[in-house]
Amino acid sequence: MHSIWTGSLSFGLISIPVTMYSASKERALDFSMLHKEDLSPISFKRVCKKTGEEVPYADIVKGFEYKEDQYVVLDHDDFKRASPEKSERIDIESFVDEHEIASQYYEKPYYLEPGKGADKAYLLLREALAQQKKVAVARMVFRQREDLVIVKPDGDLLLLNQLRYPDEIRDHEELKVPKHTEISRKEIAMAIDLIDKMTGKFEPKEFKDTYTEKLEAIIKAKAKGEKLKPIQKEEHKVAETPDLVEQLRASLEHHRR
Repeated sequence: MHSIWTGSLSFGLISIPVTMYSASKERALDFSMLHKEDLSPISFKRVCKKTGEEVPYADIVKGFEYKEDQYVVLDHDDFKRASPEKSERIDIESFVDEHEIASQYYEKPYYLEPGKGADKAYLLLREALAQQKKVAVARMVFRQREDLVIVKPDGDLLLLNQLRYPDEIRDHEELKVPKHTEISRKEIAMAIDLIDKMTGKFEPKEFKDTYTEKLEAIIKAKAKGEKLKPIQKEEHKVAETPDLVEQLRASLEHHRR
């Protein structure tokens, strides 16, 4: 596994050297863009808008447009200057109950591995968080932006989750959702009964990306020159009755069978 960041996790006056690894990977298939006429690959070039000429990567810099067509160029040291201490630290600022953090704030998980000589401090933080059932709220500078993160115990690991800031969450006020409608006690009771009967333990290994698996099978078949079956129009089942109670009763009966 390739490390993507090395620094320290600051816990009060305790500094724990850690190495960070991505805890997720892309599942989607990697497709190439091809010319329809002869299936030759399409390339994407970095072209200067002014001259129309391709620019080598080594000659490309990052700039911020502060006025129209007026740019300030920033280099690697400038980004470090913005917060030299935070560029190599994960600073824990507080501890909260995990359930206080709404699910829409979670963005991406990372694994934290203790550095040399940091086993005891790593274990101390992990066990303290686990026993108190808390997560650590922290900040870190990663990939030229300051991230809000949480650190939590996950088995033997400390897991870091990158969070979104509140201003990165879109407002949902414009969505048309029901505020109130008449629901009978019988409908509620039947819905709860259905939920109870469908309740089980979450086992991630039971879930597979069936779409990608089928797509891979199609790719293999086409590569062999096999003729594929025509697409059959999927029939969407519509409830035989608009009565919600009857739909719930039918759902319960279907689940029993």
